[in-house]
Amino acid sequence: MENVLLIVHLILALCLIGVVLLQRSEGGGLGIGGGGGAMTGRTPITPLGKLTWVFAVAFICTSIALTIVAAQNSANSSVLDRLRDAPTSQQPADGLLPPPVPSGDSLLPPSTGDAPALPPRAE
Repeated sequence: MENVLLIVHLILALCLIGVVLLQRSEGGGLGIGGGGGAMTGRTPITPLGKLTWVFAVAFICTSIALTIVAAQNSANSSVLDRLRDAPTSQQPADGLLPPPVPSGDSLLPPSTGDAPALPPRAE
């Protein structure tokens, strides 16, 4: 059920992006630069505008449905339960000191001999 909702949600997101990109720009992004007089009235809604509203409402509904499904799936568990079940590393008894740092020798790559490493030759 959750996978089906997620797929529908993704398809709606792509459709919503496509429909918004197909709409004709009326200039004045964010309402800036609108003219006065007869231009102040609302314009009739276009079919693409209606389709945008339908996709937006469906997108919000699937978002809410996915949130409800996720809440039901995690109703009986807690993040703290998962932390308690996790394997613990060896910590000092007081828990105030950081874990020991590995020695510097283990951080270096293995060497083939006593000679220093040379950069590879360009051929």
